[in-house]
Amino acid sequence: MWRASNPALPEDERQRQVNALMDARRAVGAAKRAGDPAAEKAARAEVHQAKVALGERGPVWWDDGAPDYNRHLLKNTPYADEADADQGSRRSS
Repeated sequence: MWRASNPALPEDERQRQVNALMDARRAVGAAKRAGDPAAEKAARAEVHQAKVALGERGPVWWDDGAPDYNRHLLKNTPYADEADADQGSRRSS
């Protein structure tokens, strides 16, 4: 499961961080194509930094006490049965 961005972020800050994330992802690809492990490592650090700023990683941004299932397989969360039901309804359509 992947965590959503913090919906409380002001739109201009959210967009700034999304732009930084996309730039960093492009830098990862460029570094990989160039065979430059140092540049790839630096670009991956920028990806991480942008994801933390967006609330997709790092401390949780919600305050309702719900656990963080980020980076868990769906089947290992309380949402597994719901996801299975959704898959079954898609197969029968």
